[in-house]
Amino acid sequence: MAYYAGVDLGATSIHAVVGNEDEAELGRDSRYTPQGPSGMAITEAVLTTLRTACDRAGVDPGEVAAAGIGSIGPLDLAAGLVTTPSNLPDTIDRIPLTGPVGELVDGPVYLHNDTTAGVIGERFYADRNPDDMVYLTISSGIGAGVCVDGNVLSGWDGNAGEVGHVTVDPTGTMTCGCGKDGHWEAYCSGEGIRRYAEHLHEGAETAVPVGEAGFGAADVFAAAGEDDFADSVLERVAAWNAIGIATVTHAYAPLVIYVGGSVALNNPSVVEEMRERVPDLVFTNVPELTLSNLGDEVVVYGALASAMTGGTGDRTRLDR
Repeated sequence: MAYYAGVDLGATSIHAVVGNEDEAELGRDSRYTPQGPSGMAITEAVLTTLRTACDRAGVDPGEVAAAGIGSIGPLDLAAGLVTTPSNLPDTIDRIPLTGPVGELVDGPVYLHNDTTAGVIGERFYADRNPDDMVYLTISSGIGAGVCVDGNVLSGWDGNAGEVGHVTVDPTGTMTCGCGKDGHWEAYCSGEGIRRYAEHLHEGAETAVPVGEAGFGAADVFAAAGEDDFADSVLERVAAWNAIGIATVTHAYAPLVIYVGGSVALNNPSVVEEMRERVPDLVFTNVPELTLSNLGDEVVVYGALASAMTGGTGDRTRLDR
């Protein structure tokens, strides 16, 4: 029986799993992502994480028939690397991935944006294995993995699905981390909610520790239902989220949108508000909106599913 590997490369941590078609996880390893001094240091950490997962699975890396990688971006698919990642130090401009991993394992390496790996994972492990679906993450950023007519969309450069940079507010009240104004991510990501609350505060009476050390989106959610200011902020966030979801729905016509990322997973009200608001904004069929089936594991298991299915997540393509 063939063995496969999946890797989740994030700005904070790296995870790797080794499994097969009968057992998703035979071995695993995780470690913090090096913050320099160069991209090669991160490449070496990925290789070490993968080797350790193989060792714990009792599998030689040369026995791994294929590997999938879900990674932070932006990607350069042609070169098989991450280029100038925004959430890592400026000294890190290139992180080689497919070449070095390909030298370690005995088979192809499939590189995806992390949300694309997410939609592959959701599709592979879902009861229905739907051909039209979206995985949406709301975390430190917002992004989507998209599957249309059974085809996982990646784009020519691997960066399809950057829906967090859809303009939801044409007045451009908030500036996104990318430097552009009015983007969905600027209002509704974890960092966006913090900054948006500070913008809206303007001396409002509230028990929410706006502007204090350590203040974040979690403080706003924690005060919901008990603090008028927190409720006001989250009401606006919910409105922006609904616009974003409606845009994704009209663009891709998914049957279901699985929502993950720390903001959504830690605050189920985010999806509940979507369900309530989105039908009023959608002209076409309204998708099912639900939390991710895989939670924080969606990217690494999606990468593993990619390895098993030739990069698609389609269970009919399992190499038996």
